[in-house]
This record gives sequence, structure tokens and C-alpha cells, in this order.
Amino acid sequence: MADRRVRAYIGLGANVGDPERTLGEAVHALAALPGARLRGVSRLYATAPVGLTDQPEFRNAVVALDVPAGPDPEAGALAMLATLKELERAFGRRRRRRWGPRELDLDILVFGRSRIELERTAAARSIDAATDPVKAAQLLQVPHPAAADRLFVLAPLADLAPRLVPPGWHETVETARRRQAAIEGPAAVRPVAAWDTGTGGWRRAPARQPR
Repeated sequence: MADRRVRAYIGLGANVGDPERTLGEAVHALAALPGARLRGVSRLYATAPVGLTDQPEFRNAVVALDVPAGPDPEAGALAMLATLKELERAFGRRRRRRWGPRELDLDILVFGRSRIELERTAAARSIDAATDPVKAAQLLQVPHPAAADRLFVLAPLADLAPRLVPPGWHETVETARRRQAAIEGPAAVRPVAAWDTGTGGWRRAPARQPR
């Protein structure tokens, strides 16, 4: 069963340099990971920063990947997270204050049907762990604990899996998106482009009407 795969949803974010180009290149980097198969790319969203608001707006997206499951969900998710942290560093991720600007941020939102909470390995820790005690003690938690309350996560995730009920949730992703959109308001996120599978890049498209 070494080739067994699991569907993972990965959140992407950036607001430093050319975020749209960065996220486009990150999609290709994720698709090229050993054993991974790209299954979907959400629309690209412009999103208001959370926590530290005095910074440029973000670009956010979500990709669906079928990735190696590993010998068990915990090992598979840890290996995936370590790979994501390596990609962040390859894209120039630097140590910054919490909630600050990001060259590239990659998060495991959902990993199959598993609920996971365990200590991170050194390779799976945030680049900020060396200077931020909160990050140093951060566990790997899947589904991502903030996903249900962040419209910049829910909007692109709903593009790919609106009917998905992540493990531990009591509502679909689309229901959560609608709930959070009513709280954060229409200005919090807005679609600015769609993924063009033909060109392998973002294509500017008019926003669809709210669902």
C-alpha cells in the first residue's frame, strides 16, 4: 500500500513582492512534489489582513492535492507539513512578527478524514519558531483550527469542496463560508482571478455573483 494517497487541501497566502506570481509558482511547486497529484485550484482572492492590519492586502488560494498517505495519518501529515515549510523557505520566507507580512504561507487545512493533533518535528516547525515562543510550541492540528472562522480560508476552500464536512466540523464548508461572510462582510475577500489549466497561470475574470 506504499502508493496509497489521501486528499489534502492546502491553503496558500502571500502579500510581499508579487503575491499573484508567487502563488502561481507555488501551485506548480506543489503539483511537482514527489507522489502528488494536483486535483484542483481555487480562484485567487484578495483578502484583508487579519491581526496586524497595517500591511498590504493578501492574495489567498487553496489547492486540492492527492498526496502520499504515509504509514499512518500522523506521519503522512507531518511529512507533508515538513515539505510545505521547506517550500516556504525556498520561496524566501523570512522570520517576521506574528500576523505580519508573508512571502509565502502554506498550511494544511484538511488531510483526508483524519483529525490530528501532535507535536511537530523540527522540520515541520514554522520558520518563526526560533524567535516566537508561541510558534515554537505550536502543535500540528488538522483540520487547521482557524479554518472554520477565517473567510480567506473558507472562500477558496468552498470553490473546491463546498459540500465537504471536515473532520470535527458540524457543517459543510459552504455553510461555514456563508456564516463567516455574514460576519466579516463582502469587503473581507474578493475573487480577482481564476486558475487557467491551459496556461497554468491566473486568468483575470469577473467576480461571480454572491451565492
